[in-house]
Amino acid sequence: MFDLDEKLDKLVDKYQDLNKKLSDPEVINDSSKYQKLLKKHAKLKKIVDKYKEYKEAKQGIEDAEEMIEMEDDPEMQELAELEIEELQPTKEKLEEELPIMLLPDDPNDEKNVIVEIRSGAGGDEAALFAADLFRMYSRYSENQGWKVEVMNANLSGVGGYKEIIFTVEGSEVYKYLKYESGVHRVQRVPSTESSGRIHTSTATVAVLPEAEEVDIDIDPNDLRIDVYRSSGPGGQSVNTTDSAVRITHEPTEITVSCQDEKSQHKNKAKAMRILRARVQEKIESEKQAKRAEARKSQVGTGDRSEKIRTYNFPQGRVSDHRINLTVHQLDKILDGDLAPVIDALIEEDNIKRLEKI
Repeated sequence: MFDLDEKLDKLVDKYQDLNKKLSDPEVINDSSKYQKLLKKHAKLKKIVDKYKEYKEAKQGIEDAEEMIEMEDDPEMQELAELEIEELQPTKEKLEEELPIMLLPDDPNDEKNVIVEIRSGAGGDEAALFAADLFRMYSRYSENQGWKVEVMNANLSGVGGYKEIIFTVEGSEVYKYLKYESGVHRVQRVPSTESSGRIHTSTATVAVLPEAEEVDIDIDPNDLRIDVYRSSGPGGQSVNTTDSAVRITHEPTEITVSCQDEKSQHKNKAKAMRILRARVQEKIESEKQAKRAEARKSQVGTGDRSEKIRTYNFPQGRVSDHRINLTVHQLDKILDGDLAPVIDALIEEDNIKRLEKI
């Protein structure tokens, strides 16, 4: 394990150096550089303030221990013991928090995301479950103050979704939703089941950090763009105009279709957003495959074939199989109260990352 104090002392030096740079007129006049340094400064300030608090608690304990050794007065010794009793929990809490604050950031954590939910095994019941998952993420996003926009939806005949793709925009969206990629399984009695038999159905979720044009360069010559008439449930301009758009990125053979908007231009713009995210994900997946050992240490943030969670209606529980977590709050979770699960996943991921240092 690294020396915490030594690492933090170096960080304090870096913070003080940043303070000087931020008051330099040359830096102030360079808006882009200034904003970049300001962002870094804000992150370092949080760590430096915590470290100051930690050092004060540590020093207070050392002073109190010295007083107990030096003082003959029982009252003074008792006061010193009370001081230690009061400061020890603060010191221990900060000893847990500070190493986590020092972990390197995931560069995608601050990005918006594109979420793709598809019904899997289970027919109509799987499509209804996909709709339940969409509602769960929409409610969770609403609670977080994030904005959800549907990019493309393919409705099933019973009111569920064969597929729904949507964006979530806000602060640190990927940081919280990145653990949701994988196979979600539901166990319940479908509304169409007359005998009361429990069915098991699945839906897949893919959470992609949204790639900006500056993140990934897609050559327009590599794209094949087809336009056609919207059709089926969800097509708003069914059989009236060639507004639906299909874009194929020929080097990766990734294809995206979008038909939710009446405007061909808007459908194309939405399809390009999805395409960029998928191409970026493919590139990242290939990189991660080369770093197999690093991937093994992760809690699970990308493999959409991995069965990650079961929603069991008869027992009212949700189980996350990656961290052996079971929560008996099914209704609350499906209503968007995902914090108990997501917070546990983040905590476990941090522990695993710390173990690697």
